[in-house]
Amino acid sequence: MNKKSALNFVLTMLFVAAVGYWIFSSVRGEFFKQSRDGQRRTVETIAAGYPGLDEPEFLDSWLKRLDEETKKDYKLVFIKDIPAPNDNNFEAQGDAELAALIKYNISNSEFAKGFDNAAYEEIYRSVNNWTLSDKEHALFFAPALNSKTHDIDGVLVFAFDNSAETGFVNMLLTLFGVAFALFAVVIWQIMLSRDPIVGFALAGLFIMALIFVAYPLFEALRLSFLENGKFSLAIWKQILNSEGYMAALIGSLKLGCWTATVSTFVGFLFAFACTRTNIKFKKLISTMGVLPVISPPFSLTLSIILLFGNNGLVTRFLGLTGSSWFTIYGLPGLVLVQTMGMFPIAFLTLSGVLQAIDSTFEEAALNLSAGRFKTFTSVTLPLSVPGLLSAWLLVFTTSLADFANPLLLAGDLKVLSLESYIEVTGMNRLGHGAALSILLLLPTLTAFLVQRFWVARKSYVTVTGKPSGRVMELVTPPVKKLIAGFIFFIIIFLIALYGTIFAGCFVKNWGIDYTFSLENIYEAITRSKDALFDTVTLAAVATPIAGIIAMIAALLIVRRKFHGKRLLEILLMTPFALPGTLVGISYILAFNHAPIILVGTAAIIIINYVIRELPVGIEGGIASLRQIDPSIEEAATDLGADAATVFKSIVLPLVRPAFLSSLSYTFVRSMTAVSAVIFLISARWYHLTVLIYNFSENLRFGLASVLSTVLIIIVFGAFGIMRLLVRENENLMKNVT
Repeated sequence: MNKKSALNFVLTMLFVAAVGYWIFSSVRGEFFKQSRDGQRRTVETIAAGYPGLDEPEFLDSWLKRLDEETKKDYKLVFIKDIPAPNDNNFEAQGDAELAALIKYNISNSEFAKGFDNAAYEEIYRSVNNWTLSDKEHALFFAPALNSKTHDIDGVLVFAFDNSAETGFVNMLLTLFGVAFALFAVVIWQIMLSRDPIVGFALAGLFIMALIFVAYPLFEALRLSFLENGKFSLAIWKQILNSEGYMAALIGSLKLGCWTATVSTFVGFLFAFACTRTNIKFKKLISTMGVLPVISPPFSLTLSIILLFGNNGLVTRFLGLTGSSWFTIYGLPGLVLVQTMGMFPIAFLTLSGVLQAIDSTFEEAALNLSAGRFKTFTSVTLPLSVPGLLSAWLLVFTTSLADFANPLLLAGDLKVLSLESYIEVTGMNRLGHGAALSILLLLPTLTAFLVQRFWVARKSYVTVTGKPSGRVMELVTPPVKKLIAGFIFFIIIFLIALYGTIFAGCFVKNWGIDYTFSLENIYEAITRSKDALFDTVTLAAVATPIAGIIAMIAALLIVRRKFHGKRLLEILLMTPFALPGTLVGISYILAFNHAPIILVGTAAIIIINYVIRELPVGIEGGIASLRQIDPSIEEAATDLGADAATVFKSIVLPLVRPAFLSSLSYTFVRSMTAVSAVIFLISARWYHLTVLIYNFSENLRFGLASVLSTVLIIIVFGAFGIMRLLVRENENLMKNVT
């Protein structure tokens, strides 16, 4: 950047600021004129109806009637005669607070001018505002003119609430400030940036992160430091000194670590079997590997309770009812249900990573007489580290933020997400719920930073050109049978769980009345038509937006050096760690007032989907991009391709598995979201999973089963459409030999 360019930028922004100030002043002045003209007309109308002092009872009833008006935005006092300066012994009738203000400030020059103008039968508006009931008010002084004698009986003092004017000016300032900042970014990129497209992308990501991540989180944080509307540390002192809350933190960490470890292990086996072996029934394994993430998060929990609960079918069949040693409630049950529900996160992430590994490294190790196990432990597994860490982190944060499963299965185990949910919905203590949810960020950010530090110290590049289309199988037949046996055991278990949901469609009410019936299907479809349309529409809009933004963010984080990279990365990853209840409440607090009013619209739900599911796409994109040699993109750039062309024709095809995983995950999470959406839905925009939850809560499990089944069918249909629209990358296709 040279001095001439910088000078041109400064002069341009000064000109823009001058024009903006002129427009702002004009708009503000016109608004003030309209507002104050309206107030003056109100004063003239009321003053014209002044009944006079001839009949005092009429004056009293007139003042009382005006005071009782429901839509009035003013206070009124009648002062008999014209008070002299510094004389606060005048007689006043009307609003007591306004009368006290006048008596206390009688010596102020504003009041002297007001009384003088009233004496000359003129209306006067005070220059300054005055505080009444903690709000700013403008004062008007009008003559109380006797219609019979045409004498001045006194002064009518009006106090108009100016909060609307103040709010409008603040909103106007915010809008002009945002517009000026956006214009500055645009001009900066056009005049000073070497790569305007990258600059615009970075600016857009920062603006998005600040508005839809930092701002709502700030609102939640602010709540945790308020008590009765004033700053206080009482909430945090109570939480940090509470043994119960600390036990909940430890419980969350135990649950998160166990779930993340087991889920990553299961997800890796599924992904390895599908991408690095010639195991049979890959389509079935892949399908079952994503099935749990498709259904609402509480469906598997209900299935497990109905099968293995205190009075579950399996529990009763095995004679374990009332057993002192067998229970599905607590840490073991939660790890089981969360693993079944969350290992698809690891599977989707690791599938793209394993598919992108260039098999020539493994083939070279085998040709150098390394055994299959040695090749796996020294080549395949180390190159999978970015994906393994990403998968572990995503499952860990998902487990910490989950409250639907602990709500039904926690037993004696305390977890912070459930404590936060109870504080918000059960006790209506938003500050406590926000504080507990913010406390969950500490372990999440710690895991995030450790993962980033570890991955940054190593190189995982394997794609330096066209990858090999052949994969040498790394497992012996006995090991492959062992892996297949474990995978199919998981699949059979999942089929049993979902079979419970499917069977629930055809009984009157599972757990109560097992009579065969088709009534649930007709009733569920009839009652859910609007919610079904809204859910599909909102998810379909959010999916491509989240997928493209995730890949752009991953590309910039991995390939570009810029100030604030860590901050941007943390901001974009933070929503995944926040409990859905906190996100929903934060969005309501942040976007229920000017300058951004989104509550009640479809936009706030779509934005919530995009922001909440970005981390999955970003993590998958980062893990894939770390395996691609930057020289491929540099070669395209040297040949004249701009950033957009490189992204579209080079990067996106190479990270196709991660991109498709991002689209798929965003769609299914949008279709099955509960915690945040339950706060954001409105009469116009409803959600299918909230309806399923309501049916389940009211023990209408038959209706909930029908809608869960419909949800699974829709999502699988969407999977097929996405695979047709996004073609398979031939360069990454592999044949296992």
